[in-house]
Amino acid sequence: MNFTEDVENCLQVLRSGGTILYPTDTIWGLGCDATNETAVKRIYSIKQREESKALIVLLADEREIIKYVAQPDLRVFDYLQNTIQPTTVIYKGAIGLADNLIAADGSIAIRLVKDEFCRNLIRRFKKPIVSTSANISGQPAPPFFSAVNNEIKQAVDYVVNYRWDDETPKQPSSVIIWNDDGTVRVLR
Repeated sequence: MNFTEDVENCLQVLRSGGTILYPTDTIWGLGCDATNETAVKRIYSIKQREESKALIVLLADEREIIKYVAQPDLRVFDYLQNTIQPTTVIYKGAIGLADNLIAADGSIAIRLVKDEFCRNLIRRFKKPIVSTSANISGQPAPPFFSAVNNEIKQAVDYVVNYRWDDETPKQPSSVIIWNDDGTVRVLR
């Protein structure tokens, strides 16, 4: 199966409220429509994770941030231009996303992806996609596809074939909080 077929299959699953196992710009992730509360609930269930622990949302383009964050500080984009490692930013004022995806303080973790597969999928889907490590909560994050637990593979509605054979170890993104004064606090 090729890249294009995988994207098409993912789109069908995401549009029907399903879950996917897919390669991200970092590690392999579990994903769903970030605006669908039922789909987000399934991700928490697959991971056996408490809903009080936030998940990350992936977007393809800077301009999409304004759809999902009330009054973002645009200086964050200058900061992100100079980062080498994929970086997830915790923004205040999440809007337009599934309620069970938004942290108790109203914040949301968003990463703008540069990965070709993810960008293509998100642009075609025209909505943000959840991304969380493809593991049972508390277990190590899988650095490549062959390290993903079979329980996870069987629990999702679709497993992407693209990059199955890529054994290059990947790391989770760095995570930062963008403060109102334009300073950064690194969480990971």
